[in-house]
Order: sequence, then C-alpha cells, then structure tokens
Amino acid sequence: GYRSAGFSLTPDNSWVFDELLRAGYVYDASVFPAARAHGGWPDARREPHAIERPAGTLSEFPMTVENLLGRPICFFGGGYLRLFPLALVERMTRRVLRDDRPVIFYVHPREIDPAQPRLAMSRWRTFKSYVNLDTTEAKLSHLMKSFEFSTLADFVLPKPGAMPRIVRRRTRVTQQPNYAEIGRQPALRRERAL
Repeated sequence: GYRSAGFSLTPDNSWVFDELLRAGYVYDASVFPAARAHGGWPDARREPHAIERPAGTLSEFPMTVENLLGRPICFFGGGYLRLFPLALVERMTRRVLRDDRPVIFYVHPREIDPAQPRLAMSRWRTFKSYVNLDTTEAKLSHLMKSFEFSTLADFVLPKPGAMPRIVRRRTRVTQQPNYAEIGRQPALRRERAL
C-alpha cells in the first residue's frame, strides 16, 4: 500500500494512480476528501472504492472525514487526532461507522513520543507539530479497546479493486477513559453500541 506525503494527491496529479499500479501497488490511502493547505481532493468519494485507470484497478481507502458544522473535517489521525478531545473523536467514529464506512486512523511515530527534541519553527508550525503529544498514546489505547481495528492490507482481497464488507461489532465499554490523564474533562458514563 501507498500513502502520499502530506496527502498531496489532487485531481491535477491523479496520474500517480497509474504509476502506483505499474510499481505493483494494489491499494492506496492518499486521497484526503476535503480541502487542505496543500493537497486534498474536496469532491472525492469518502468510502473505500475501486479506481479504474489505464494501468489497471487500484483499491482506494480515502482518509476518513466527517462533517461538523457543514464542513468535512478529519478527526482520526496526525495533528487532528492530537488536537481534538477523545470524546469528540469517539463521537465522530460512531457517526462514520453508522454510515457503513470504515474509520481510518493513522499516526506518525513522532506523535507517540512527547519527549522528542523540539525543532525551532514558527509559532503556528510549532503548535501544529507538538500540540497534545502527551495525549496521543492514551487516546489510541482507549480507541483500540473500544473499536475493532485491522490493517488496510487485511481488507485488500485477492482481486484488486474488490471492496471489503465493513465489519462492525457490538461492544460495551465499561471502563471509561481517564480524561483528566489525557488533558480532558470527565465525560458521562455511556454505553457504546456499534
């Protein structure tokens, strides 16, 4: 599988799909179906789908976005996962699953290392790079206990382009996250049914 740096794939450089197929890739996760400072494909499909190209068929797993206040936003990885409170990430996860779409979570290795050396950058870039680093691991741990996880490779069927059946499970979370430990206010106890 492949994911372009910074989700830099756009309609203007969709020829990349042909190059990925020629290189032997069977799936891609480069499409970000919302506007971004660089990259982004605002009108792209949000669910996994097959991309038919002259070089063949590629399975596409677009990054998960969900609307909030009428705007598509990613809550599920990188700086987005670090920035948003866990309760909101969980709520948006359940909303996406109700639409029968898988949620694609992603994390960069540096995002689970709050003790990493800090680079000198502008204030805005520093905020984007280091905000809530100390919350990522606890958020991921809680999410992994609350939802079923797999890899994209597990979903790619022998025939490229065939899309998986979305697997959901009913789960009851009895241990609530300690929001104080991850910099958030306590939430009411509630059951999760997916």
